[in-house]
Amino acid sequence: MPVYQWRGRGRNNAATKGEMEASTEQEVRTRLQRQGITPEKVKKKPKDLFENVSFLQPTVKEQDVIVFARQFSTMIDAGLPIIQCLDILQSQQENPTFKKMLKDIKGSVEGGETLAEALKKYPKQFDALFVNMVAAGEAGGILDVILRRLSAYMEKAARLKAQIKGAMTYPIVTIIIAIVVVAVILVFVIPVFQEMFSTMGGALPAPTQAVVHLSEFVKGNILWIIIGLVLFIFAFRRFYKTEKGREVIDDLMLKMPVIGILIRKSAVARFTRTMGTMLASGVAILEALDIVAKTADNKTVEKAIYHVRSGIAEGQTIADPLSETGVFPPMVCQMIAVGESTGAIDAMMEKIADFYEEEVDQAVDNMTALIEPFMLVFLGVTIGGLVIAMYLPIFKMAGNL
Repeated sequence: MPVYQWRGRGRNNAATKGEMEASTEQEVRTRLQRQGITPEKVKKKPKDLFENVSFLQPTVKEQDVIVFARQFSTMIDAGLPIIQCLDILQSQQENPTFKKMLKDIKGSVEGGETLAEALKKYPKQFDALFVNMVAAGEAGGILDVILRRLSAYMEKAARLKAQIKGAMTYPIVTIIIAIVVVAVILVFVIPVFQEMFSTMGGALPAPTQAVVHLSEFVKGNILWIIIGLVLFIFAFRRFYKTEKGREVIDDLMLKMPVIGILIRKSAVARFTRTMGTMLASGVAILEALDIVAKTADNKTVEKAIYHVRSGIAEGQTIADPLSETGVFPPMVCQMIAVGESTGAIDAMMEKIADFYEEEVDQAVDNMTALIEPFMLVFLGVTIGGLVIAMYLPIFKMAGNL
């Protein structure tokens, strides 16, 4: 069925535009008039030459899914049928990849599948957490509430992820810039000074001689150094993709002095937020733990959650096997135990998540405050040391004069 682009005037004479799938142009005009829109221009949308080339199409971002869930929730709450909601969401979607996806989802629902079954076909955009919560919402007749919870959860999770990335980006970028600057000095600047010093004669100071030797080594082996770095990065990534590699590296990350604390707190916040959201939505606890483990983003935390799941399957509470893992702080285990005893485990999980998200905020601020002076000292010692080493012979010559 062809897609038409339209432009018109809505209520209060406000300009509006969009796209609509219909058999004919007249059908588009009729449907717009029923919606209270006076069409001014309707034309068939030109075909995209690259629509079947997947890598040239825009990706569906996390923010697209968040907006989709929030708008879907509002429409269902207003009493609109699911298929009509999907039709409206598809027509106003600007991302062509997501638009096509929503069209397929609508077709699946019209064909008799549940919304959860239709969403399950796109695991990259709608993960197990999203699909299971939608299934629980459909079964309980509270799909609007579930979608609202999902959008709120995803917004908080995205903000937490952005905080972690922001905290890690600053030192990484600074170190990369320092390496590039040092490499440029060693390869291009030091040889100029070396040539100048060779015309002067005399022995060079020890620091200057050391820098000259380093420059000669780097300049003579620059190609092998680059190849070595590329191979190291490739080998590291291959090792991290293995089961043992992820276990080793993720465990080391948790044990690091400053970054490890930040990762642990964010893991606690993610675990409790996800569990609280799923339990409040009616998802079974064993199924919820299985989904949470798969979305942990850390192999050590994942193993700890599976240990908790095994303990519950054997009849234990959540708090006891959770404390045995040693991954989660004692305070978290005690608060979960209180939540279990009072029958308000989902509410207690949400409170813990709120607390630890604030702790992550504080940890990011502390980490930034610690890293900034450290980076300044690192850059000063590294680059300043090279510059001083190169000027020592000049200072020595000036002193002799």
